[in-house]
Amino acid sequence: MHVRELFDLSGRVAIVTGGSIGLGRQMAEAVSEAGAKLVLCARNKERCDLAAAELRKTDADVLSLTCDVRKPESIQGVVEQTMAHFGRIDILINNAGTSWGAPIEELKIEQWNKVMDTNMTGAFLFCQAVGKVMTPQKSGKIINIASVAGLRGSPPEFQAIGYQASKGALIAFTKDLACKWAMYNINVNAIAPGWFPTNMSGVVIGRDPEGLLRRIPLHRFGGEQDLKGAAVFLASAASDYVTGHTLVVDGGQTAW
Repeated sequence: MHVRELFDLSGRVAIVTGGSIGLGRQMAEAVSEAGAKLVLCARNKERCDLAAAELRKTDADVLSLTCDVRKPESIQGVVEQTMAHFGRIDILINNAGTSWGAPIEELKIEQWNKVMDTNMTGAFLFCQAVGKVMTPQKSGKIINIASVAGLRGSPPEFQAIGYQASKGALIAFTKDLACKWAMYNINVNAIAPGWFPTNMSGVVIGRDPEGLLRRIPLHRFGGEQDLKGAAVFLASAASDYVTGHTLVVDGGQTAW
């Protein structure tokens, strides 16, 4: 097989949660450019529709749906509508996420639960629902979007322990699910981005950008193209012998 064919996603169908903005939008654009048909889902339907309309200008085949990943019935609705529209599901990118900044001694249980329910339980529920399609077809690619925050602790000035814990849990979940579903030829991997300016990270980056850049060997933040290759690699045949892996995309931050 020619190397270009290894990365070709023509005929595949990809669901991207939280795919209307930020990192989700970047990865949705990437798999679409590689040939995949897209399902964008997020809680904000208007924003999702806008992203879909912009992607269609590049001849992308896109379905825009509303979804709250904390609700199993909402997820099931996305799966059913995807199957009705496209007839298959080949790729799932679990990107929907949130955070809450507060010292652990002040963090309320409702705030902790919101982060864990979105970042970890939402990924579990989506894998469970999509797995009911992928296991019978004996193929599939699942990409869970973790974070370098899930790989280690952080200094006291970063107070978002729920986010750290949820992303660490997602990495462990990815490894175990990869072991469980290898028998069905389903690859389960994660991407751990470093500092990318987004709606969620922008406030933190804005407080001390130079301080953060000093911790990044490439001395820049992630850009609009920096997750594209990672997403297409893990979604395509190029990664058929890769499962249970967390691909770090952080400019060298965790290499210090």
